[in-house]
Amino acid sequence: MKKKFIVAAVCFGLFLLLILLVKAVDVAAVGPEGSEIGLSKLNVAIHDLFGVHMAWYKITNILGYLAILIGLGFAAIGGLQLIYRRSILKVDKEILLLGALYVVTVIFYILFEKVIVNYRPILMPDGEGLEASFPSSHTMLSCVILGSGLQLIKKYAQKSKTVQLVLTVVFAVMLALIVAGRLLSGVHWFTDIIGGILLSVALLNAWEGAVKLWKSRK
Repeated sequence: MKKKFIVAAVCFGLFLLLILLVKAVDVAAVGPEGSEIGLSKLNVAIHDLFGVHMAWYKITNILGYLAILIGLGFAAIGGLQLIYRRSILKVDKEILLLGALYVVTVIFYILFEKVIVNYRPILMPDGEGLEASFPSSHTMLSCVILGSGLQLIKKYAQKSKTVQLVLTVVFAVMLALIVAGRLLSGVHWFTDIIGGILLSVALLNAWEGAVKLWKSRK
């Protein structure tokens, strides 16, 4: 339990440190319309290495929508438990705290749409100019939903090892494709992806720690 909170704190600290680095180190006007980008040499080098591939952008969007459906599936489990058990306190602690995790994730999503750290490395075809890019919200949302899903599979599919294995593989592959695909698509800087990963790992560990803490206080 304690380890989970320590990991969460360390990852969130690294996330904040990354923001400081991006805002203060090697800032240069190398983005679209002369937008300034932090850690510019690193970001530009990696962006030039992979280039822009809108096919990967579309694939990751589809996978992201599927991840959201998975999240809604867990929300439905909580809803059914509430109906049948007739008390919110009787809903599984993992699911109740998962709802809180989703809310906090959405708050961060909205926050970084307003607080601009970096802009996208390209102008999106269907966009209206510069768009916020840090952290990669797609990466963050997908990591939170699929990462928590990987933990919940152990509980809700424990009666069938086959189902558990299949879902674990599917979730893990989706997660890997979304993170890698978002970088390969070229719609984010490298530091955007790292930021999304750090923030999601912090949130996931805080959620797991909270679940264990709540269960320990029966």
